[in-house]
Amino acid sequence: MKKFPVILDIETKYSFRQYADPKKLGITVVGLYDYRDQKAKVFVEKELPKLYSFLEASSYIIGFNVRSFDLQVLQGYYPGRIHHFSIFDILDDIRIKIGRRLSLNDLIFATLGKKKTGHGLLAIELYKEGKWEDLKKYCLDDVMLTKELFEFGVEKGEVMYLNEKGKVSIKVDWKKYLKDPGKSESHLTLPF
Repeated sequence: MKKFPVILDIETKYSFRQYADPKKLGITVVGLYDYRDQKAKVFVEKELPKLYSFLEASSYIIGFNVRSFDLQVLQGYYPGRIHHFSIFDILDDIRIKIGRRLSLNDLIFATLGKKKTGHGLLAIELYKEGKWEDLKKYCLDDVMLTKELFEFGVEKGEVMYLNEKGKVSIKVDWKKYLKDPGKSESHLTLPF
């Protein structure tokens, strides 16, 4: 069976102001775009077991700061070992190329001319206020913007950011993450 990547974004109940350990931040919603069926999906905390099969069947988990944040938060729930997944972190790739971190908003604005609909702390407020539909929409918006940025990089071989002199191109080679089957190992929740 051919494997396809997924784009992942997680929103949390708490910030690092409350807990330093990502596993204690709690998950409110997870947004996912699955290249297998080309559909976006959202999972609330109680639905996380349904998410695992999508991750386990993926060639790569793609996201922005997904290695250091999203998957570390998910490890607090996931019964297997997160490090077994094949991961492509856009933030890590950019940081290696230019020697510093950029925000997703900076990259999508310079590359796509778009902006995020909010920020992570807003997502926590939406959770506290019980605005679940707004929270799901915000998370899926981030997923789709990350997807659009990723696909721009795949197609054009570059993404952009702004500095004091204007738009700066960052050369990227992301095509392989759409085609490569990854190296993910068997996971704990797969049926035997």
